[in-house]
Amino acid sequence: MKVPKRILPIIVFSQFAGTSLWFAGNAIIGDLRLAMNVGINDTGIVTSAIQLGFITGTLVFALLAISDKYSPRKLFLICSILGSISNLLIYSIAFDLFSLLVLRFITGFFLTGIYPIGMKIAAGWYKKGLGNAIGLLVGALALGTAFPHLIKSFGGSLPWEQVIFIISGFSLAGGLVMFLLVPDGPYISSGAKFNPKAIITIFKNKELRSSALGYFGHMWELYTYYALIPLILIYYLKLNHAELNIPFWSFIIISLGSIGCIVGGIISKRTGSAKVAFVQLALSGFCCLISPIMFNTSTPFFLIFLIFWGIVVMGDSPQYSAIVALSAPKGLVGSGLTLVNSIGFAITILSLWVVYQFLDIVEISYALMILAVGPILGLVSMKKLLKDKSLKLD
Repeated sequence: MKVPKRILPIIVFSQFAGTSLWFAGNAIIGDLRLAMNVGINDTGIVTSAIQLGFITGTLVFALLAISDKYSPRKLFLICSILGSISNLLIYSIAFDLFSLLVLRFITGFFLTGIYPIGMKIAAGWYKKGLGNAIGLLVGALALGTAFPHLIKSFGGSLPWEQVIFIISGFSLAGGLVMFLLVPDGPYISSGAKFNPKAIITIFKNKELRSSALGYFGHMWELYTYYALIPLILIYYLKLNHAELNIPFWSFIIISLGSIGCIVGGIISKRTGSAKVAFVQLALSGFCCLISPIMFNTSTPFFLIFLIFWGIVVMGDSPQYSAIVALSAPKGLVGSGLTLVNSIGFAITILSLWVVYQFLDIVEISYALMILAVGPILGLVSMKKLLKDKSLKLD
């Protein structure tokens, strides 16, 4: 069946719009001190709240088989609406850090019906070329995650309330467009029932265990780096007496991770997903290790370094999804992906907590080196996968 040309661009746009909710709280957190006594130092716990919400939502959706019982495009719309509302409520009912965390948790829960469900909608339309679609969708996640920073950068002093309104409206538009213009695809099917015992299979199956551990190492680094980017830029500017539009450059650094996803997907067709993931994980780990040195470089060079880091830290994400899907036993693909993703996002919470503890002891330039632990362990676990030529995206 020939897929209408509009389908993939609309899915990508809707994914981009919906996932803009992810870092909406991070983009405005520097402006919340007067409104609710929340400051930039609370970025870690605010990020952890939305991650915990996403983990909870992923497990609830899986245990109740929600994505199999209902049309994915209807779920996408409903979660886009509810996610937009929970984000908008930051303006009307959040008054302190606790209430902000509750709303961020709720938003994270509804992101379960946007990011993974967007993947399912794409899978319903694409049998061949699904790998390319996954690369574009994860790239859309990078753009969506970065988008609130771009909105905040407009004019340099856009009120945080307007940022909230814009992001909520944008997410709602993405849900409506998906629902109205993308019907259920011909390959939509019900998955196998969720099996919590799949966790045993993950650690018994050598290929699945290696790919999962590689993904865990990747997740140790990814969202902590994203959360720290504004702090990294603030520290560099103070150290070097320079000036930059921090929200704008935060957007650039995060959003260009989409390049790594798209290019990585193309290369994986020739080399295999494992090699692409291994190389990008190695490069991002190297960035962690040399980060203290880079704080003493010129501003243009430092920005190029952060952009490169942003490209490689995100670029291996779609490859891990492909590897887990290809290496999991046929009846446990859905359960395996759910559990691996849930554990991966739980690791981001631990990583954020550990790094923030070190920020009280050492400068951020040295605390970033802790992020290298994940890539190093991930690379060690992935060595055996490099010889498996079957792990390729379609």
